[in-house]
Amino acid sequence: MDWNNKETKELIRAILALETADQAKRFLRDLMTEGEITEFSKRLKAAEMLAGGFSYSSIEKETGFSSTTVARVSKWLNNGMGGYKAILSKLHHNNPTKLGKGLSFSGSPK
Repeated sequence: MDWNNKETKELIRAILALETADQAKRFLRDLMTEGEITEFSKRLKAAEMLAGGFSYSSIEKETGFSSTTVARVSKWLNNGMGGYKAILSKLHHNNPTKLGKGLSFSGSPK
């Protein structure tokens, strides 16, 4: 992936310029299809569940993903560029031990 092309740099600048949840919602809706938004939301949920110790089968049940997709999210969570871990840390106030607490998943950790 070439992160240094003009279009990619502009997309990153646009994301960083968002200041409110409403701005983010409106930008994402204009940028992506409803299906893409749903897919990316479920990928984040799968990463969160993986970080919280949930089994692949409970993640598959909760998200509707195949085991292949859950494995792909796991690969990027554990061996990617650190994006999932960084955002999960920010979402959970830099306390990774609390990732599984307060989440509304139907399954339970392994």
